[in-house]
Amino acid sequence: MIAWLSEYGLFLAKALTVVAGVLVVIAGAVAASQRMRSREGGAIEVSKLNERYDAMRDALRRASLDSKHYRKLTKQERKARRTREKERAGDAADVVKVFVLDFNGDIRAHAVDALREEVSAVLTLAKPEDTVLLRLESPGGMVHGYGLAAAQLARLRDRGLRLVVCVDKVAASGGYMMACMASELVAAPFAMLGSIGVLAQVPNLHRLLQRHDIDYEVLTAGQYKRTLTVLGRNTEEGRRKFNEELEDVHALFKEHVSAWRPVLDMATVATGETWFGTRALALRLADCLGTSDQWLQDAADAGQVLLEVSYTERKPISERLGAVLEGAVSRGVQRALERLESPGEWLR
Repeated sequence: MIAWLSEYGLFLAKALTVVAGVLVVIAGAVAASQRMRSREGGAIEVSKLNERYDAMRDALRRASLDSKHYRKLTKQERKARRTREKERAGDAADVVKVFVLDFNGDIRAHAVDALREEVSAVLTLAKPEDTVLLRLESPGGMVHGYGLAAAQLARLRDRGLRLVVCVDKVAASGGYMMACMASELVAAPFAMLGSIGVLAQVPNLHRLLQRHDIDYEVLTAGQYKRTLTVLGRNTEEGRRKFNEELEDVHALFKEHVSAWRPVLDMATVATGETWFGTRALALRLADCLGTSDQWLQDAADAGQVLLEVSYTERKPISERLGAVLEGAVSRGVQRALERLESPGEWLR
């Protein structure tokens, strides 16, 4: 029995060694693959929305018509499509195109990294008669992130392109900083727009530390290097300077919005409030009511080519998981703050 156990133990040790070796090889191959993908960077992906709408219509027709009528109608449409393609073969470059972009913003405006690549891609092909449609959803966030996002949209306007921004849900604060760049701003009836204001929240734990006889020193070079601190003692001078900085950012925000939407009465709309679509339209924060879905279907019916452009960055799986978790936490915190600050505006 002892001999059998000894042989079994030796066999088990050998098996574990082989398995460990295989795992090491696999891990090395995965790591090398990830390093190669990270060196490759990202890629622009393009899909034709017209084909998606055609597929939807075809599925409904197949279900609602008998096979004979369905085949006859399909044959007729196929023939008409070939005729149109032949007519446009010589002037394909003259076909009016709509480039469709998406921006789903979080507090740090992470989506700006993809937006800058998508805008660069569009500018390689777009002509003045083309349109860029941005489906925008963002409750706002950090000033520098959304300032860069707005600057990317300015690149489109500077090239003479028509920029349509559709807000189906929310474009507030930094989101509206982007939305106001539009040649035409379309908002759903209950989309939230506005929040032209600046917010800063700084907790202070100084008294808690003091209660436990813990000192915290803040050493700076420069009078206003640190105005408010989380752990040290805050002064009235620091608070005054911090408020001055907030007011200056607010002034810059208002100047930016006024430059791109001069029709606005800034004294009325730059209070930090948000308005639903119908109210926002009355205040001229939006140009018309509607949804991105209806706008795109109308463009497809008019014969325009709809090209959905997206940039996908190839990242190691660890970074992708980290980004997903960070985004989930960020959205959770944002929702919690919104519920605390505006409990009456939520449909329960």
